[in-house]
Amino acid sequence: MVLALVFVGLSLFVSNSIVSKVHDREKERAKQWAGAIKKKVELVKLTNQTFTQLREKEREKVALWIDASKEIAKPTSLDINSDITFPLKIQNQNKNIPVVLLDNEKQVSAYVNISFDTNEIRILHPSASKKEIQQFFDDSLIQLSEKWSAVNPPFTIEVYTDLFMTYYYGDSKEIIRLEHDKDSLLASFNEDLINNEGLVPVLLFDVKSNSVIGSNLPKEEISTEKLDATMNDLKKGNDPIPILFGENQEMLLYFDSSSELKQLKYFPYIQFVIIGLFIFIAYLIFSTFRKAEQNKVWAGMAKETAHQLGTPLSSLMAWTELLDNEEVNKSITIEMRRDITRLDKVTDRFSKIGSEAKLKDTDLVQTAESIIEYLRPRISKHVELNFSVQENMVPVPHNASLLEWVIENIIKNGVDAMEAKGKIDVKIHCEGSHAFIDITDNGKGIEKKNIKKIFNPGFSTKQRGWGLGLSLVKRIISEYHKGGVFVLHSEPKKGTTFRISLSL
Repeated sequence: MVLALVFVGLSLFVSNSIVSKVHDREKERAKQWAGAIKKKVELVKLTNQTFTQLREKEREKVALWIDASKEIAKPTSLDINSDITFPLKIQNQNKNIPVVLLDNEKQVSAYVNISFDTNEIRILHPSASKKEIQQFFDDSLIQLSEKWSAVNPPFTIEVYTDLFMTYYYGDSKEIIRLEHDKDSLLASFNEDLINNEGLVPVLLFDVKSNSVIGSNLPKEEISTEKLDATMNDLKKGNDPIPILFGENQEMLLYFDSSSELKQLKYFPYIQFVIIGLFIFIAYLIFSTFRKAEQNKVWAGMAKETAHQLGTPLSSLMAWTELLDNEEVNKSITIEMRRDITRLDKVTDRFSKIGSEAKLKDTDLVQTAESIIEYLRPRISKHVELNFSVQENMVPVPHNASLLEWVIENIIKNGVDAMEAKGKIDVKIHCEGSHAFIDITDNGKGIEKKNIKKIFNPGFSTKQRGWGLGLSLVKRIISEYHKGGVFVLHSEPKKGTTFRISLSL
């Protein structure tokens, strides 16, 4: 048992060490995931700043291009002496930025760097006329202008008095290409780490904005309705880790242990239960074999005792016959025959130990009365032995010889407990489907701590006792009669009541 406990203790220690190391590793992976999110956010900020600067430069180019267009559009530009080379040069430099010019009525006046493919429109509208095709194209330019205005604020210029023209422009081909490259870069950045399926459940929360920055949990679990509950559940398993993304920008990293780690935590205890179960089963098997071996020893000793008693009994019976012929006092031979009969019963009892006892529906009262009448002249004259029976008793299945032994043992124990002076009451009665034999003495009683031990082999409070009498009583009633025997009541210095229970 000590070795088993040591083994379990070492197993728990090693398992807990492994669990601790795996937990630290998972915690580190969660931190790396948060670090990857942090770098991705920084990359997004950096690229946004870069594109803001690029768009500001393109806005300057568009503004310069508009000024050049206004200069060219002036009436003086038609003068032969006027030099419009520089405005024309600036205007011709715009090869990438698409521009759409709309008048006060939101009608297209002009456009540059936009291809007009009538074939695509004809595919969508095969029956449209040339004018309708042009109208479709103009409508698409108007929609495109409104879309551009959300990103690049348009320029509104007064060309003539009360005549205003608005220049809408979009991103150049270079910015569109860079935008596409940026999206690809962000999509591939730390993709393996951020979208790792083997990663523990994680949730990065922005304290200031009270929002989720990133998580690999299902969307329903991080919804507005369930977010607080989800964070509380994660917090129960592990304390959140604070992570700084920048100045005054604190994030909290919530994470949970993996399902494998949770199972590993309980493994040592399952192992302990299994080991305990094996020890318990081994003990039951050992106890069963030991009990079987004891039964064989008991049966062997009992049968050998019965065999050894057979020869002197035969001799004693012959001597009584001889004494009768010698005309010895008849009372002597009568008592001798009674003792021989008694010894013959004892021999019969010992011979039945280890064998299957045959139960017969016989008169229980007659069996009890027979042994009581035998014991009366053989116990102290200072012991009052009373016998009472409930009326209308029915036959009870029992083995008379063995049951007499049981009653005799309990009565003799009572006599010893009273130190051969007192009263013993034997009462037989029926209740329901059982017959009961209650044997009460007014001796010294049994201490509470010994009540459960008195039927154990070897237990005795007598100085010269072997501790086998009540053990045999228990064995005869429980194993042979399938009944019960127990202490019904006991009080120190007042007496004890034993109850024998037999099934009707």
